[in-house]
Amino acid sequence: MSVAKRDLEDNRKVTTRRLAEMKQRGEKISMLTAYDYSMATLIDQAGMDVILVGDSASNVMAGNTTTLPITLDQMIYHGKSVVKGVKRALVVVDLPFGTYQGNSKEALASAIRVMKETHADCIKLEGGSEVRESIERILCAGIPVMGHLGLTPQSINKFGTYTVRAKEEAEAQKLLTDAHLLEEIGCFALVLEKIPAALAARVASELTIPVIGIGAGGDVDGQVLVVHDMLGITQGFSPRFLRRYANLSEEITRAVQSYIEDVKTCDFPNEKEQY
Repeated sequence: MSVAKRDLEDNRKVTTRRLAEMKQRGEKISMLTAYDYSMATLIDQAGMDVILVGDSASNVMAGNTTTLPITLDQMIYHGKSVVKGVKRALVVVDLPFGTYQGNSKEALASAIRVMKETHADCIKLEGGSEVRESIERILCAGIPVMGHLGLTPQSINKFGTYTVRAKEEAEAQKLLTDAHLLEEIGCFALVLEKIPAALAARVASELTIPVIGIGAGGDVDGQVLVVHDMLGITQGFSPRFLRRYANLSEEITRAVQSYIEDVKTCDFPNEKEQY
């Protein structure tokens, strides 16, 4: 591929079809979360393939201990903010807890609201056979769906722990069955969270749709992290799978302390910084 053609390819809007093409040619898929316009703009300009407006906003933006409290209205607010800053990446918005699990008609209504009000590209939801009817109804409306198996944070009260999932044979077999089911009914991609690397590799090799991992080893089709964790803004969360690429917590603290000092000592603003 020529340099010009490669540049054109890199700048082309990422779509669900393009992700499938990336898997076919063995190109890894990069994915990060974002929840606001400014961060989404920076991430998109850096060349990210997929931006997830995750319900993890409940934790890192609202200070909740789980993802459960965040509402559909709040997810739409974050989704609208992110989409305004994105030109290239595929934007995925999580359906929050309680908006799709028990009623497929409510699931469709939730997905339609997200698509119409945020202008995102697709939605993501957690679960396998238990939410099949909801996924099928959403797909029938022409809305692309990304699945999510393994550790599903919206079910944390059921699990009672954030430990690795699918280590036992029965749970591993159910995950495999659910993964194939999600592909068969039409999901365009799948997230696998915190499961054994060997199991994740098997899923990725058996499915034709892209498989994105978080704590699922390197033999999947791509990786996703929460941006606040990856940039070192959050400090109390340090699972084995998390690699910190910066320590913005210290940088921000130093900058704020310097600002406070300059204000207190009348160093800011100086003569050049006033009218």
